Amino acid sequence: MRKVIAAVLIPFAAAVAVGLVVLWPGGAPPHKPSGVGFDQPTERARVIKVAEVNCADVHAEQQPQPPSPTGQQPTGGAAKGKPCQQATIKVTTGENTGRTFQTVVTPDALRHYSTGQDVVVAYSPKAPKELQYSVSDVDRSVPMWILAGIFALAVVVVGRLRGVLALVALAASFVVLTLFILPAILQGSDPLVVAVVGGSAIMLIALYMCHGLTARTSVAVLGTLASLLLIGLLGSVFINWALLTGNTDDTTGLVHGLYPNIEIRGLLLAGIIIGSLGVLDDVTVTQTAAIWELREADPSAGWRKLYGAAMRIGRDHIASVVNTLVLAYAGAALPLLLLFSIAQSSVGTVATSEVVAEEIVRTLVGSIGLVASVPLTTLLAALVVAADRKKPGPRGRGARPDLSEPEGATSPPPTPGARAAAAPSDIPGTRSAAAPSGSYGTQGATAPPDTYGTQQTAGASGQSAATPRPSSSHRGGRGRRRRR
Repeated sequence: MRKVIAAVLIPFAAAVAVGLVVLWPGGAPPHKPSGVGFDQPTERARVIKVAEVNCADVHAEQQPQPPSPTGQQPTGGAAKGKPCQQATIKVTTGENTGRTFQTVVTPDALRHYSTGQDVVVAYSPKAPKELQYSVSDVDRSVPMWILAGIFALAVVVVGRLRGVLALVALAASFVVLTLFILPAILQGSDPLVVAVVGGSAIMLIALYMCHGLTARTSVAVLGTLASLLLIGLLGSVFINWALLTGNTDDTTGLVHGLYPNIEIRGLLLAGIIIGSLGVLDDVTVTQTAAIWELREADPSAGWRKLYGAAMRIGRDHIASVVNTLVLAYAGAALPLLLLFSIAQSSVGTVATSEVVAEEIVRTLVGSIGLVASVPLTTLLAALVVAADRKKPGPRGRGARPDLSEPEGATSPPPTPGARAAAAPSDIPGTRSAAAPSGSYGTQGATAPPDTYGTQQTAGASGQSAATPRPSSSHRGGRGRRRRR
């Protein structure tokens, strides 16, 4: 069975390596910045002064808002009459380092600034000088790095060496994602092929680095690979059948506008495969570990018993993970679901709209692959463990006994004196060598009796004689003397 696994995984790993070499992009292709959205160049800046000003003086009067459909007053009315903020911002990076500009913040704005706060500014070189810079976001580098450090510390403290290896595998996954998958798609390669090759490389690196080059890990790799193939097949069928284009938001439209050669539908399928990879690793590794632990607990169990016990674990895992996937996608699309609720659309209309149907296909296809990975991986692991189980030794005539002495060592037959010394002291008609000398007029070692009621002793002179001795019968707890 191990040879079969090696015969599958070795060519697969070689094919992944060849795919990485052939499809390696060498960096993202250059393009002319459009100055729109994320395509704008950005610089770092800092707020050096914040002052309160009259909104009318800076032409930032609030526009009157219509009442809500329920008749309630608009929330923006509460800010009427409050002063605006005028923030002076200084550019700290780029060719115009040291330049300052001002921005106005209205009272009802969600984001306000404070002196000394770091921000990110967008730069538009073709705009008038006083309008070239504008605040696009706040600088979150410090809290994000601190959070990443806490995460790494927690993983290392709990996982120890495995935690360190997991962090290294995570870094390797980001390297493959940023240096291979994204640039290769931007270069015009087929997103599905790039996702399969890159996802397979991430899977091999992460699993073998975290869990070692063992048969258990190889079984998890095979189970993950089979499930990814199923996800790719189902995703391709239902994306084409449901006529999904993948162009459902401004970001996707901007990417397609900058790089028209990118196949957006293939990009959607690639996202489904890569998104399902992380959960599949969790399920397949757990199922293979369950099989190996069950085998350690019961070495005599066959593959059917191991499969049944591990499937009971797998069913609980499926129930929790599928619910996790659905809730994760629902949480990510929560603002969109709120918009549909505000519009009072029916459930059927919401579910069949492209923006929601795309998430439904993504969730259900990934869940089907996840469910299928449990029996596939469990069955494969049970067969591997049953095939590697040691067979019991032969029994019956000719079987080799389990001796505690080294092989080939022989023991001489016991002498009569040794037999007597090893015999219990309460056997009728015998006396232990440990008895005190002089008992019944005898000395030395005691020999086994030749007749009932007599005893042979070896005296100090080496002569032996038969001497009468008293004996008792143990029947009924009473004894009687016999005379010769």
